[in-house]
Amino acid sequence: MNAAIAVSDIQREPALMGQTVVGSAVIGLETARSASAEGAKLILTGCSPERLQRAEGEVHAPSSGDFDATDPALIGQFFRDLPTSIDHITVTAGLPDYGCLIDVDFAHAHRALDEHLSLFIAVARNAADKVKAGGTLIFMGSTGNRRPAIGLGTASTETAALPPLTANPALELAPVRVNLIAARFVDTGLSASLLGDELENRRNQLRAKLPIHRVVQPTDVAALAVHIMTNTALTAATYDVDGGQQFVDA
Repeated sequence: MNAAIAVSDIQREPALMGQTVVGSAVIGLETARSASAEGAKLILTGCSPERLQRAEGEVHAPSSGDFDATDPALIGQFFRDLPTSIDHITVTAGLPDYGCLIDVDFAHAHRALDEHLSLFIAVARNAADKVKAGGTLIFMGSTGNRRPAIGLGTASTETAALPPLTANPALELAPVRVNLIAARFVDTGLSASLLGDELENRRNQLRAKLPIHRVVQPTDVAALAVHIMTNTALTAATYDVDGGQQFVDA
């Protein structure tokens, strides 16, 4: 005898309903979309007013702020101007910097470090009085450059420093949670602008070599970010989302 089982759609409340998420209008835009889909209110940030305005229209963000994230004074002003406390902050500013350290201009190297290390410290210090208990700071790092090599410049230093620079404020700001997402190649507009005509070749290389047999998408990073926001047991940890790229010659 066959038994037929009817399964109805399971209804659930959006995971971030009523919560406020601060995030980037450029690299973190997909995370903003995912957070909005889960009911979050958005505050977008960025250094380009034009891109910020376009992003606001895409995700219907009610407020935003454009400023240079490497300037501690401007970061402090942004947090002071927030009208209310917030629940989650995602920080995705800064790009890896390459070149031999003995050749690099000192001011250039200093700015490269500021875009990651000093930025983390400035955000953590200013977020202390703004993020609600149980909320999150989510920083962005990389699984690349974990081994020093000629030509990596400050990139390997930044990669090595980010996990402890995440764990320490997780202890100091508790019960606010602080975590690090480490990605590698993500198929974004930024990747397209950097690779130009070589973009499709790079995609094909990764599809052939990565254990997941596909390229990591912004939605993969966004899904992890939202999970970290909603799983309140996660703090002081680094989460890799690179499709296994760090373990293969890719």
